[in-house]
Amino acid sequence: MRIVFVHPNYRSGGAEIAGTWPPAWVAYLTGHLRQSGFEDIHFIDAMTGDVSDEDLSIRIADLRPDVVGVTAITPSIYRAEDVLRIARDVAPNAIRVLGGVHATFMYKQVLSEAPWVDVIVRGEGEEICTELMQAIRDGRWPHDRRKIKGLAFCDGDEIVATPAASTVKDLSAIKPDWTVLDWEKYIYIPLGTRVAIPNLARGCPFTCSFCSQWKFWRDYRVRDPKDVVDEIEDLVENHGVGFFILADEEPTINKKKFVAFCQELIDRDLPRRVKWGINTRVTDIYRDKENLKFYRRAGLVHVSLGTEAAAQMKLDQFNKETKVEENKTAIRLLREADILVEAQFIVGLDNETPETLEETYRMAWDWQPDLANWSMYTPWPFTPLFQDLKDQVQVFDFSKYNFVTPIMKPAAMERGELLDGVMNNYRRFYMKKALFHYPWRGTGFRRRYLLGCLFAFLKAGFQRTFYDLGKAGYWGPQTKSKVDFHFDDTRQLAEAQLEDWEAAADRAAERREAVKAQMKERATHRSEALKMPKGFELRACGGGDQQMEDV
Repeated sequence: MRIVFVHPNYRSGGAEIAGTWPPAWVAYLTGHLRQSGFEDIHFIDAMTGDVSDEDLSIRIADLRPDVVGVTAITPSIYRAEDVLRIARDVAPNAIRVLGGVHATFMYKQVLSEAPWVDVIVRGEGEEICTELMQAIRDGRWPHDRRKIKGLAFCDGDEIVATPAASTVKDLSAIKPDWTVLDWEKYIYIPLGTRVAIPNLARGCPFTCSFCSQWKFWRDYRVRDPKDVVDEIEDLVENHGVGFFILADEEPTINKKKFVAFCQELIDRDLPRRVKWGINTRVTDIYRDKENLKFYRRAGLVHVSLGTEAAAQMKLDQFNKETKVEENKTAIRLLREADILVEAQFIVGLDNETPETLEETYRMAWDWQPDLANWSMYTPWPFTPLFQDLKDQVQVFDFSKYNFVTPIMKPAAMERGELLDGVMNNYRRFYMKKALFHYPWRGTGFRRRYLLGCLFAFLKAGFQRTFYDLGKAGYWGPQTKSKVDFHFDDTRQLAEAQLEDWEAAADRAAERREAVKAQMKERATHRSEALKMPKGFELRACGGGDQQMEDV
């Protein structure tokens, strides 16, 4: 049986300015399928190769697949639907499969607007996808489709969702097949080296209101650090990877496992050959301040901090429960450990004003991170914050839900003004960094890395790909009133399907009690050992006062 996976050709002008990112999803799915005897697997990365629909049609037709599979996050959902529409036309006998977070929660809308999608895989894909492929291979499709958990499909006029499948419990069985990717294509521009995106853990124990990860993955599970380092060693030795970013939302949550991961890297002498980065929280930097130099010795060179917003009222709305003063100290701690730090700001909510945008710039410059990033608030339709704000949401064109397009219109600003304010922050921050910091501060690796980041920004700016400025028609403050984001006004709001998912994943109250029980011992240690500056109370992402130790 021949399986063809396709990564849809979608670009936003956001994350891809730093390089071409390997679609890790296909490696994890392919690895699991190969363990079950599926060998005839092909992959088309239409995004990295900028493959046109015409060329994609030819390639799918030539392969003559039995199954065509594609994944999608919210902004790429329409392009994923297009891939399967093409498959319907050129390989009509192939089963067309869609997965990913958007289809998991919006399956009714997807199946209604794209009836050529044969089946949606809801949730973690490895075990569900393998069971689905076995049914197709053995001739049990579609007869047995209602027996397979974690699917959604149309049966006549009825949209059917089978009961949610269990999350993957045996993470040691997750063995990605990285050979399915063409590694020459995946380059991290700041360092000019191949890049990978493995994961150490799945899920998150906290419940930030703007995030969908804890909903999608449901359970927080950490892999054996040795298994993960086995993957990284393979990526370095056999695929020439010189930089990786852990895909985890916050890999430092489980400190015991994260320290073991770092030690394993050191024991295998990998930091000499590969450097890496993570996203994490301000609270974990405080917790681990004595370990930061150890993390740097393990090869950690880049930390992206979810400082989120400068205005304290926004931090409260996001349920982050951190204080703006804590962000500055966390950045200082990282810089002292020779770890480059990137501050992330979320902008563009209803209460955004020119003054609050200016405040984020002033704070970014005062805190002195090495890098700063301003992301437009993107209200994922399956998050708690969207439910609170949906009456204010006017744009339902999901292709623009990409962190660079202002979906929300602030009450006091037009969208073009918001974009112009963000661009003004970028211009000032990076111009001053380029003139007075990057060329003169630090030596060796730090300077090379920062100048590489600056080159990536300048390259994207020159090509007009940064923040999709070319497509929007933004050329500076003089054009802010003429910006056109090309929203598809025909798209309408559809409700997410959350009730069955929450029942399968544990209700919120049950989640909180479980997390509290797991963290009780750590909470006692924290209250005795950790003191905050100026008497501030330390809070975890999602509002808890404890940290994850082990599960």
